[in-house]
Amino acid sequence: MNEAKQSLTQANIVDFLAGIFERRGDEEYLGEPVTMAEHMLQGATIAEQNGQSEEIIVATLLHDIGHFTSEFGTFSMADTEDRYHEEAGAEVLERFFPTVVTDCVRYHVAAKRYLCATRPEYLALLSAASVHSLNLQGGPMSDAEVTDFETNPNLEDIVAVRYLDDAGKHPDMETPGFAHFAPMVQRVVDAYCASVNSPA
Repeated sequence: MNEAKQSLTQANIVDFLAGIFERRGDEEYLGEPVTMAEHMLQGATIAEQNGQSEEIIVATLLHDIGHFTSEFGTFSMADTEDRYHEEAGAEVLERFFPTVVTDCVRYHVAAKRYLCATRPEYLALLSAASVHSLNLQGGPMSDAEVTDFETNPNLEDIVAVRYLDDAGKHPDMETPGFAHFAPMVQRVVDAYCASVNSPA
């Protein structure tokens, strides 16, 4: 069953996300030396340690959730086509999280393409798995794509989450579990839902 088809509400979205981490977090992360849960928890932990805002910590924690909600399944090094996990994740989150969070999720792949086009040294930092997925995702952006991408008002935050994404690949890093971040995720959800439901 596609997990994204569950009836999600402000009251159960955090439990839904926690369940994904619990049931599927031990799956391999794209040929990297960490599991999917370890990858996302490492990025969020680094963001928290660096004093990032709660929205950026939550965006980093959830940036790859689409690997589990995409109807196309998870990425592997044998793939010859992109699975668009970033869009799948953003579609699940966008009813409950502010645009800065969903933009960081939706565009973290585009940010990789952007950085490869604008910062040549960035490409050399990518793992073999990231290079493989980059090739499936269209390679470095064209000049026109760069110009368009730079119009996003959340560009700085999207790029920040991209770097945190790249940082979360340590085979021996200890992190708290999802439960540590759950209250923060709920606060972000509650604040957003209150803002969209408040009288004009």
